[in-house]
Amino acid sequence: MMPRKTPLYDTHVKYGGKIVEFGGWLLPVQYSGVIEEHKAVRQKAGLFDVSHMGEVLVKGPEALKFLQKLVTNDVEKLVKNQIQYTPMCYSNGGTVDDLLIYKQNDEEYLLVINAANIDKDYNWMKDNSAGFQVELTNLSDETAQLALQGPLAATILEQLTEAPFAEIKFYWFMPEVIVAGKKVMISRTGYTGEDGFEIYCRPEDVTDLWEAVMEVGRPLGLLPAGLGCRDTLRFEAALPLYGHELSADITPIEAGIGKFVTANKSDYNGSAVLLQQKNEGPKRKIVGFIMTGRGIPRADYPVIYEGRQIGKVTTGSYAPSLDKNIGMALVEVQYSTVGQKFDVEIRGKSVTAEVISKPFYKREGK
Repeated sequence: MMPRKTPLYDTHVKYGGKIVEFGGWLLPVQYSGVIEEHKAVRQKAGLFDVSHMGEVLVKGPEALKFLQKLVTNDVEKLVKNQIQYTPMCYSNGGTVDDLLIYKQNDEEYLLVINAANIDKDYNWMKDNSAGFQVELTNLSDETAQLALQGPLAATILEQLTEAPFAEIKFYWFMPEVIVAGKKVMISRTGYTGEDGFEIYCRPEDVTDLWEAVMEVGRPLGLLPAGLGCRDTLRFEAALPLYGHELSADITPIEAGIGKFVTANKSDYNGSAVLLQQKNEGPKRKIVGFIMTGRGIPRADYPVIYEGRQIGKVTTGSYAPSLDKNIGMALVEVQYSTVGQKFDVEIRGKSVTAEVISKPFYKREGK
């Protein structure tokens, strides 16, 4: 299959974006440089194209009942215009995807899913919807999305709208707002560990919105930001990435996001396995670690203790905010306590590492 382009593809080229293929899409990995963009988001602001993300509308009198079976979190807790993060699991507890649920009203919810999983997720949802009075619509191609992230995100956005969006609390949204003359939906969410907003719009409006945000933000230090720093930012905040810390083989409990697995509802996909893991503790666990020897850990590198493989790296990188080489790894639970030492095999060489607490980075005042 040919990789797909978002509506902002030509804009990325114009801004000097270095284009790579990611999850079947052609996207900028960087513009000015990963570290420069990373620091801009931590200190000022960055603008990301996240139009490749998937959106599915769940509508009908049994929308809530269906979602309660589909996902691990308790969707009943949501009120209108509130957002919830949740894993979605197979019956064996492995993860189909992690997603956001936007409650529009009692019979209408918007699900935002990972780009590489759109077809798989949509088919999984359709299969699970049998017997429920519910209608599913894949809106992915009709929806573009920008992410404006960083401490100056609100300052930049308030110059483009008269809406009282600064009142939006974290994980809430405003369904209809005019930004730079375009009708959009704004949510206060993000994947960077910083304050920020997601702007959902029609594909034909996204280029004008990008340019309007850049024009206002550039004098304040806003930079266009690519996939490279999106990964280092989310990784420093220890946010899981599907295909790394979560997968069909890794449960949310093993991934350390058990707080999004509810014990307050019965019989959702994977509940038997997940609640057993929650009560008894998992046999494997995602840990954070720092390299004490020289070398950068990368995904799938073996984790070794006394000559035996006890796990593998799920994500590893140089962390610009900390100026350290760090990683996350899925290891046998007895090696998961803070202070535990083990080796990471980097290109055939054993390099020392030590378990540290997560997240690696927390913004001030959060």
